[in-house]
Amino acid sequence: MSEVIISNGAIRIDGVPTQIISGTIHYFRVCREQWADRIAKAKMMGLDAIETYVCHNLHEPEPGKFNFSGMLDLEAFLDEIERAGLYAIVRPGPYICAEWENGGLPAWLCARPGVEFRCMNPVFLEAVDRFFDELLPRVKKHLHTAGGPVIMMQIENEYGSYGNDKPYLEHMRSAFLRNGIDVPLFTSDGPEDWMIQGGTLPGCFQTLNFGSRAEESFANGRRYRPDGPDFCMEFWNGWFDHWGEEHHTRAPQDAAAELDVMLRNGASVNFYVFCGGTNFGFTAGANGNGDKPGDYAPTVTSYDYDAPLSEWGDPTPKFFAFQEVIRRYRPEAPFGTPEPVRKAAYGKVALTASAPLLGELDRLAEKHESVRPPTMEACGQSFGFIHYRTRLTGPFRDRLYFPEVHDRVTAYVDGVYLGAVGRNDADRFLPIEVGPDGATLDLLVENLGRINYGPLVGRDPKGLPLGVGICWQMLSHFEVWNLELDNLDQVRYGAFGETENLPAFHRGEFEIDTPADTFLEFPGVKGVVWINGFNIGRYWNIGPGNTLYVPAPLLKPGRNEVVVLELHKLKESAVLFTDRPQLD
Repeated sequence: MSEVIISNGAIRIDGVPTQIISGTIHYFRVCREQWADRIAKAKMMGLDAIETYVCHNLHEPEPGKFNFSGMLDLEAFLDEIERAGLYAIVRPGPYICAEWENGGLPAWLCARPGVEFRCMNPVFLEAVDRFFDELLPRVKKHLHTAGGPVIMMQIENEYGSYGNDKPYLEHMRSAFLRNGIDVPLFTSDGPEDWMIQGGTLPGCFQTLNFGSRAEESFANGRRYRPDGPDFCMEFWNGWFDHWGEEHHTRAPQDAAAELDVMLRNGASVNFYVFCGGTNFGFTAGANGNGDKPGDYAPTVTSYDYDAPLSEWGDPTPKFFAFQEVIRRYRPEAPFGTPEPVRKAAYGKVALTASAPLLGELDRLAEKHESVRPPTMEACGQSFGFIHYRTRLTGPFRDRLYFPEVHDRVTAYVDGVYLGAVGRNDADRFLPIEVGPDGATLDLLVENLGRINYGPLVGRDPKGLPLGVGICWQMLSHFEVWNLELDNLDQVRYGAFGETENLPAFHRGEFEIDTPADTFLEFPGVKGVVWINGFNIGRYWNIGPGNTLYVPAPLLKPGRNEVVVLELHKLKESAVLFTDRPQLD
């Protein structure tokens, strides 16, 4: 009988003590057609396992309605891992952090009356239990004990960084046991005392997360679990980026030296990440603890992470530095040298049609009315933009006041751009002048990503949570459009038109013979891009970087479509597809 147990200081798979060398690949950040390629390259580096989170918010986009298809087909991903002859480690949360929108928790749950996240709260537990009762039977079929690849599963995620509700952790464990999960369950936390104390459970395997000082971290962990074994579940060999920051990198030899220390001392390791992938669409999260003004930091579209395998699947110097270390401890592994991914520079594509956003609202969403501006969550909206419109009386000359902006608002008076206010702006006023006939005020608010780490997870409502005023007089009676922008089929285009500071969709078409990976240079100041109807993500000229990754599976032989939603101004009436990524 196949079994996985942890005993006498070792992970024993079918009775054999095993040192696990694993790497993170998030199936929901990589096109399904590329899963096998990324997994095969992990094996070439010397890994024997693949780890992944599970994203509750995409799998249950509406309460009780589940999606496990396409890029979200977790079982198909586990099948690919099994075909490669590797083990799998599954971390289903329900909270995953991962620089992912709302830490993976569904936005609709944020609006539930009485909800408190990640504790013994009946509203939260009811939602999580329903999700686990749908998810865990799917994973059970792929457990090592059932002949599949899954050797371990995680309870919660870095819970000690957030809380210390032990009955809640026990409730999470009971959900796994109730659903027949019979491989080892584990927790993962930072190596600090308060994190370990808050996040671990008696009788549950303890793993640690860190990027350096391995011996010190494991030594502290051993104070709580002397028998071990040691396992770094998140070896942070790179890091993620926020808009407006520099691109993060880590010297390969520095990270390789830390890996050598862990393997030399017999510890198991999971590279966080082996291949990061992409925050397609509006799925990127944000950081911010609310402990100081202006600390909101949204994550960029690329989740390259300066990982051993790049966002587009090329081996990096870090890949070979890690491979060299792993060879010392696992010389029998089937090492290999991955070929660079085929890339193409399709050149300039003319944008030949345009559609101003303000004229397309009714085709993009159903209008409804509200006395005050509702949040996205109050409207059942998860991603994208929300648009508010109201009528102003006149005459007056004063200032628009936004007490709170989540996360960026652009304002228009009678169709003329007034200005933009961001969440971190100290000055949240915009001068405004209205004549005696009054004016129409339009406010387009972008959700740049719900906070994914810290006490504000689940407490980051999007829109204008405190409304908008003329000075201190708060405005009332709004028309509202919830712009998820998950389907642009109803947009009606006219001739291409240059716009400045007026949001508009711009469309172009291009012909190709053979699809290959390519990169789209940021086409303007700020916006979103769709390729053949697939949202490849946001761009913003504040950087870092200047390209969006376009995976080959999103393209097709023959005619292809690109759509750009530019909020301010395009560089020119064309977009450029290049074979050279720029992340820094």
